[in-house]
Amino acid sequence: RGVCQRRRAHGKERSQLEREALGFREGGTGMFASGWNQTVPTEEAGSMAALLLLPLLLLLPLLLLKLHLWPQLRWLPADLAFALRALRCKRALRARALAAAAADPESPEGGCSLAWRLAELARQRPAHTFLIHGSRRFSYSEAERESNRAARAFLRALGWDGGPGGSDSGAGSAGEGERAAPGAGDAAAGSGAGLAGGNGAARGGGAAALLAPGATVALLLPAGPEFLWLWFGLAKAGLRTAFVPTALRRGPLLHCLRSCGARALVLAPEFLESLEPDLPALRGMGLHLWAAGPGTHPAAISDLLAEVSAEVDGPVPGYLSSPQSITDTCLYIFTSGTTGLPKAARISHLKILQCQGFYQLCGVHQEDVIYLALPLYHMSGSLLGVVGCLGIGATVVLKSKFSAGQFWEDCQQHRVTVFQYIGELCRYLVNQPLSKAEHGHKVRLAVGSGLRPDTWERFVRRFGPLQVLETYGLTEGNVATINYTGQQGAVGRASWLYKHIFPFSLIRYDVTIGEPIRDPRGHCVATSPGEPGLLVAPVSQQSPFLGYAGGPELAQGKLLKDVFRPGDVFFNTGDLLVCDDQGFLRFHDRTGDTFRWKGENVATTEVAEVFEALDFLQEVNVYGVTVPGHEGRAGMAALVLRPPHSLDLMQLYTHVSENLPPYARPRFLRLQESLATTETFKQQKVRMAEEGFDPSTLSDPLYVLDQAAGAYLPLTPTRYSALLAGDLRI
Repeated sequence: RGVCQRRRAHGKERSQLEREALGFREGGTGMFASGWNQTVPTEEAGSMAALLLLPLLLLLPLLLLKLHLWPQLRWLPADLAFALRALRCKRALRARALAAAAADPESPEGGCSLAWRLAELARQRPAHTFLIHGSRRFSYSEAERESNRAARAFLRALGWDGGPGGSDSGAGSAGEGERAAPGAGDAAAGSGAGLAGGNGAARGGGAAALLAPGATVALLLPAGPEFLWLWFGLAKAGLRTAFVPTALRRGPLLHCLRSCGARALVLAPEFLESLEPDLPALRGMGLHLWAAGPGTHPAAISDLLAEVSAEVDGPVPGYLSSPQSITDTCLYIFTSGTTGLPKAARISHLKILQCQGFYQLCGVHQEDVIYLALPLYHMSGSLLGVVGCLGIGATVVLKSKFSAGQFWEDCQQHRVTVFQYIGELCRYLVNQPLSKAEHGHKVRLAVGSGLRPDTWERFVRRFGPLQVLETYGLTEGNVATINYTGQQGAVGRASWLYKHIFPFSLIRYDVTIGEPIRDPRGHCVATSPGEPGLLVAPVSQQSPFLGYAGGPELAQGKLLKDVFRPGDVFFNTGDLLVCDDQGFLRFHDRTGDTFRWKGENVATTEVAEVFEALDFLQEVNVYGVTVPGHEGRAGMAALVLRPPHSLDLMQLYTHVSENLPPYARPRFLRLQESLATTETFKQQKVRMAEEGFDPSTLSDPLYVLDQAAGAYLPLTPTRYSALLAGDLRI
């Protein structure tokens, strides 16, 4: 669809995006129904407040009767307070969406949610610091200008030349059927800028276009300002972005780029040496290669930052990035699934908008300073950390790499008030020696996921007073929980108020067959308090599961049908949680063969396939083992040699390092004569995990991954003791 179709004259029919946004007040299903998406019209605010206060009127007789509901009702004030905060958050996001839908398509406020939010903040808080990275600081006004330069560089690659004023009729918003790039793994997903009628290059007067309208551009970059400017610029240009994990190389890297249909790759100059063996394959895929910075680059790799710096920083028209539908894909984030290799989860404009409300739900304010040391290729770093910061207009201190020894000094220097974590980061901090910098800090809130109860208690006791706000969510999921009460060890609440706003259920699950338990009618059965259950959430048009780029088989098992009534559809998180008698949710375990380590999901099938590529190995069984003092489970591989070969530890380490990301590399090896199997010839993972890696109880040769030595070494009793004491880092 061309540009003219995106510019609505007075009295003309509204665009689909505007109709979706206006669904709030026109009685339709707006973008915040079901979960984020429940509609709360302004004129009904009074009745809603009355409805929320009704439980208070019921509280007194329930107390007098001493009903068994008291354990949950004692938390009712906190439940009510969070419900009101959630409603206020949704109203604020709704107002922004309505303003964007009604904005002039020529203005930046008429673009996608990232584009109009940046433009809004640059207008409202131009001098306020948005980003601190090392010694560099950027205001919201500077962030807007830097991302405008990046947008113009990408638009020029599309064949568009808007000139200094940013107006050119050669670009427009492409429809679903016009955006498919050859070889794309997701031909019908996402919104993007296009060249009206496909002849924008000629009308713009530029050279042949390097990119097709709506193409996907992959970023292989460390966390830093350039990552953000390029991401924001791609969004403003209407192009889709793919965040590639920086540790991927060889087969896994090529798989990721193919699965998302990437047409270009932006890589950090410091990665060029390790990527050199992959360059022929990357060129063979037809990718346009950019380096994000100067240096001696191989042929056909140009410096993208030089191209960006040559552009003007004026705003680009909003219609370039305005999506046809709020559920269009605008971003791919790779997540490890139970099928093996990483899958490209589709992130919609709706999810970007939802994530703008994350920190508001957590009680963070625009004057807060947020410390972010998580990878930006993860949802936690990019969507919750960066987009969440944009949502409230706060300041983010971005670190390319987490340093436990530097953390409190950074907090003191930048007057940090909020820290976003994964459980491992908190464990690193409590294991650090005492320092003067950890006293007198301003940190009042730690927000994140994966914090073990023992580390939680030590963290608060040593570094408090501060509040820990544990959350739960999945990149591709349509459900999230927040432990807004701060109850130690919990990931959220299952109160009726919370489930009314963010609906989910826990259902009984048979771990032996890997399926939910169903009653005689074929419906799933809800769990009782204290009983582990599979977390599922209803899927609807307003609370969708978008799946992954590629074929529908990638989402197999993620959707459950006829859960509570015929025809309903629920998203299967693959996680087992427990709800206690007070309504608190606690994480129990992951279903299947996937385990969690270093804040990442590790699929045993992916690791086993890498090991089985070695010619001296005949059989491999990969599983997770519990390591004292560490969150999650560390990978362990039981190996059977292929006669007459011997175990080559040096070759094995090199192969594993080149083909697996750091978190997926097994920390322990166990050499066996044969693998234990069940009667149906399935590998015995549970029993092997229970046997652990203690050399005093196992007769098999054992090996441990020594990170400092860069090798697998025999796991002797001395090394085992050093591991338990925390002296051997794994």
